Amino acid sequence: MNILVLNGSPAGKNSVTLQTALYIEKLFGEHSFDVIHVGQRIRSIEKDFSESEEKLKNADVILFCYPVYTFLVPSQLHRFIELIKEKDVDVSGKTATQISTSKHFYDSTAHRFIQDNCADLGLNYVRGLSADMDDILKEEGRKQAEDFFRFTLWSIENKCFEKPFLFGKKALLKAGVPENGAEKTDRSDVVIVADLGEDGGNLAAMINRFEKVFPGNTRTVDISEFPFSGGCLGCFNCASSGKCIYKDGFDSFLRERIQASDAIVYAFRIKDHSMGSRFKMYDDRQFCNGHRTVTMGKPVGYLIDGALSDETNVRALLESRAQVGGNFLAGLACSENAPEEEIDRMAKTLLFALKNDYRPPADFYGVGGMKIFRDLIYQMRGLMKADHAFYKKNGFYNDFPQRHKGTTAAMYLVGGMMKNKAVTKKIGGKMTDFMVMPYQKAIEKAAKEKNE
Repeated sequence: MNILVLNGSPAGKNSVTLQTALYIEKLFGEHSFDVIHVGQRIRSIEKDFSESEEKLKNADVILFCYPVYTFLVPSQLHRFIELIKEKDVDVSGKTATQISTSKHFYDSTAHRFIQDNCADLGLNYVRGLSADMDDILKEEGRKQAEDFFRFTLWSIENKCFEKPFLFGKKALLKAGVPENGAEKTDRSDVVIVADLGEDGGNLAAMINRFEKVFPGNTRTVDISEFPFSGGCLGCFNCASSGKCIYKDGFDSFLRERIQASDAIVYAFRIKDHSMGSRFKMYDDRQFCNGHRTVTMGKPVGYLIDGALSDETNVRALLESRAQVGGNFLAGLACSENAPEEEIDRMAKTLLFALKNDYRPPADFYGVGGMKIFRDLIYQMRGLMKADHAFYKKNGFYNDFPQRHKGTTAAMYLVGGMMKNKAVTKKIGGKMTDFMVMPYQKAIEKAAKEKNE
């Protein structure tokens, strides 16, 4: 396939973000990669768009590649997208995805901006990679980059693309069940946590379809049947013991019947701009885990009966919940806008995540939320002993800035050098050359290992 990289960084070939794309190119050399340095060449591209147009037309995959600038993409890449629309370049039906680098400060809004513009252009969209600036220098970051592109190729092959965000469309459909469901060839255990009530209705039909098309073991737990004694009291009785003060057995029910599964699918009806009071009670009572993300690494999905397109806050809540929990969000399958297709896509994506242990990095929702909890638990570790032990064991405290003394000292050294006029004159415009040197070593190493 022809992969066209739209490098939105003004640093051009010295873009840190671009190094991730170059690293991927070394690993997947069977595909053709081409780069347009949009961020560096936008003025000349405005004068003559013909070369860019030709490359866009010849591309199979368009890869937006950029550092996050002030909540969004750099203005140069923004302008390039405007030019595609102004020139009426037909890229519909092609596939698009994205790579960003940042310190995860509102990378989520930058990714949404690209996704919405992909929908405008009729592009099939695959969820992008939200990387930290130095991820490619770490083993985990390099694995995430490789996994991301492998997931992109799988999505193209299986035509599993993200649905565009649609507003105000309430063409609710009943989710039918295929006569011949998927053969049960996978041994995974997926639990469907549902609030069905007395009349399952359309939600029950959606669950039925998911069970039919998913090739693994599924079981449904209807929380409307659980004898809750009440909602969470915020009494902190569970802080040290892990046991809820209620004697209704919910903590054991949660751990043995739900959290012991390989993946979790939540199913609910939108009610009062939320998932309803019973589901909220279920969520609140999970505080018997404290602030411990005990299901991190497990993929999750949602079956939603209602007009999710009208509920941007509910969507943000569900995406944030997965991010902070360390869960890959396999999909939000809603009863509007072709629910059969959305349910089938989510089932396929969930299976891919289970088989490949797919764990992309978190974005602003997950990184920001977890750091708030991290600081809270560290300050309250005398009370929240179980939480503290969990955070310590899983390395959540390792990114305290005061622990990275080497990086801090290096920045002081560079800052001091930059005050010296003789040094800055000698460096000139070569600062970005020095910045990408470590990344180039990682890319060269990947190329060497690929050829061995």
